[in-house]
Amino acid sequence: MVFNEHLVRSVIRAVPDFPKKGVMFRDITPLLKNPELFGMCVDEMAKRLSVLNFDYVAGIESRGFIFGVALALRMRKGFIVLRKSGKLPYKKTSSAYRTEYSIEVLEMHNDAVEPGKRVLIVDDLLATGGTALAATNLIKKLNGFVVGYGFLIELSALGGHEKLSGSVNSLLKY
Repeated sequence: MVFNEHLVRSVIRAVPDFPKKGVMFRDITPLLKNPELFGMCVDEMAKRLSVLNFDYVAGIESRGFIFGVALALRMRKGFIVLRKSGKLPYKKTSSAYRTEYSIEVLEMHNDAVEPGKRVLIVDDLLATGGTALAATNLIKKLNGFVVGYGFLIELSALGGHEKLSGSVNSLLKY
């Protein structure tokens, strides 16, 4: 199925004032329950990201897991979980970051990335770039290389794209 941006946009729900007043939340749950459209998005992300040379896909909790696992399977790559603080059971490293709403901590197991391995970071949404930068810091702490980023949605006005180096690919821009 050929990627149809208009069709994908038509199922992403805009929810005003969530999680706080003045924020327009982009709800992807209608997209996820539609296997044809969800598959179309994963196929298009895989197509666009196939030009990059990488060993692992790192998905950011929680919706980054959804797209990251699908991409890792489709592209036959390993998958790395990047979780919020206190969720991983083994030895871990952490990186603090600021969201639009709070200060958070992202963690990764110490053995998730071997030195020199190349990693693609995936999440559902790029806003200010803080979460993606924290993910980048985690990969670098273990001497891995971030080759790029893949997002379903980018909120362009928030400037996250400009904070990231390397390939940044977003299917939809708002």
